[in-house]
Amino acid sequence: MNFDAFKFHPQIAAGVKALGYTNPTPIQVQAIPPVLAGKDVMGLAQTGTGKTAAFALPILERLLPGTQGKVRALIIAPTRELAEQIHVAIGDMAQKTRLRSCTVYGGVNVNPQIQKLKTGVDIVVACPGRLLDHMTQKTIDLASLEVLVLDEADRMFDMGFLPDIRRIVKQLPKKRQTLLFSATMAEEIRKLTQEVLNNPVTVQIGIASPVNSVSHALYPVEQHLKTGLLMELLKQTDTESILIFTRTKYRAKRIGEQLEKAGYRAASLQGNLSQNRRQDALDGFRDGKYQILVATDIAARGIDVSTISHVINYDIPDTTDAYTHRIGRTGRAAKTGDAFTFVCREDETLVRNIEQVMGARIERRFLKDFDYKKAAPARDAEFARPPRPPRGRRPEPKAEKAAPRTPARAGGAHAPARTPARKATQSRRDLSGFPSRSAVARRAGA
Repeated sequence: MNFDAFKFHPQIAAGVKALGYTNPTPIQVQAIPPVLAGKDVMGLAQTGTGKTAAFALPILERLLPGTQGKVRALIIAPTRELAEQIHVAIGDMAQKTRLRSCTVYGGVNVNPQIQKLKTGVDIVVACPGRLLDHMTQKTIDLASLEVLVLDEADRMFDMGFLPDIRRIVKQLPKKRQTLLFSATMAEEIRKLTQEVLNNPVTVQIGIASPVNSVSHALYPVEQHLKTGLLMELLKQTDTESILIFTRTKYRAKRIGEQLEKAGYRAASLQGNLSQNRRQDALDGFRDGKYQILVATDIAARGIDVSTISHVINYDIPDTTDAYTHRIGRTGRAAKTGDAFTFVCREDETLVRNIEQVMGARIERRFLKDFDYKKAAPARDAEFARPPRPPRGRRPEPKAEKAAPRTPARAGGAHAPARTPARKATQSRRDLSGFPSRSAVARRAGA
C-alpha cells in the first residue's frame, strides 16, 4: 500500500511526494481512514511510529477547501520541543498549500505569538500553559475550531497538565472532531478519553513491548564509575549519533560539558536552557553539528531524528514505559539501533520488569580492561553542585563617641547619653543574641 490509496487532494499529495513518503506506517494505515471520515480516534502507539502524519495529513485534507485564516485545528503537546517538531512537520506537509500553522508555548516572548494569531493561521500547535494564557487574555479565537488533537497524552498526565487540559476543553466548541494519541493508557488517560471523545475508533500499534529493531544491553556498574564507563564505551563503539539520557537537569549539563572537554561534538538539552539554546541543541543534533545529545526525559520528548544509532541510558528510567519511550528514539525508519543501559544494584527490580515486558533476558556486558574496582571518592566531586560563595560577616558598627554633656536647664539634671551605651552593649553580643563571655565577665567583676 502507498499514500496514493488515501486519495489526498493533489496539493497535499504533492507535499507528501516532495517529502519522499512512499509507504505509510502501520499507525498511518489504520488511523488515516477514520480521521478522514471525521470520526474521533484514540491512537495507542510508541514514539517514532509516524503519529504526526497520521493526524496531520487528514487535518490538512479537511481544512484545505474551507475558509482560511481562522484557527480551525488545535494540537496540544506537552513540551515546546514536541510542539516545534509538529509545527515543522505540518509546514513540510503543507508546503504546496496555503494553510499556515503557528506555535504557542511559554518561555518566549508572547508578543510575536499574538501578532501571528492576529494575521491569521489555520492550525495552532500549543502547550497547555501558554494556551490558557492566550485564552484568558482573549488573544486567540477558537470559535471556529473543527479539530482538536491531544498528542502524547500520557506525558501530559505525567507533567501534571490534565487539569489544564480539562479547563481548555470546556471552553472549546462542543461540535468538533477529537483525536487523542498516547503511548500508554493509564487510568487517568482512560477517564479523559471518556470525557473528550465521542464513540472513538481505537487504533493500537506495537504498544505491548519495545520496538524489535533495537538490540538491548545492560552494563552493570557502580554509580561513581558511570562517567568513566561512558567515555570508554564511546571509544569502543562505532556510532553515528548518540542520545544519552540522565535523570536530572544538572547531570545532563555536567555530562555534556565533560564530553565537550573530551573532544566530542556534544550538547545538553534540559529545562534550565533558554528556548534559543534548546532549539540550537535540537537543530544541531538533527543536522549533524552535534554527534551526541545529553538530555532528560521531558526535554527529549520532542526529538524526532531518524538517524540516531545509539540510545544510552546513563541513568535507568523510573518505569518500563519510560524505557520504551527512550529506546524508541533509535531503530526508526526501518533502521536498526542499539540501546545501552547503565545499571546499579538498586536497579534490579526495574530491570526484571523491563525483561518481563520484553519477554527475554537482556544481555549483560562488561568492558575489557575497564577498572570496575576503583574505589568511590569520599564525597561526590563530579555532580556535587558548586559551593555558594562564602558570605563575610557583617562589619560591626563603629562605636559612636559619647555626646558631650550639655548644661541642664534650670531645675534639670544632667541626663546620660543612653544611645551609645545601648549600641556598645549590642556590639558585645554574639550572633545568637546573647552577651559575649567577655561582657559577662566584666559585669561579674564590676
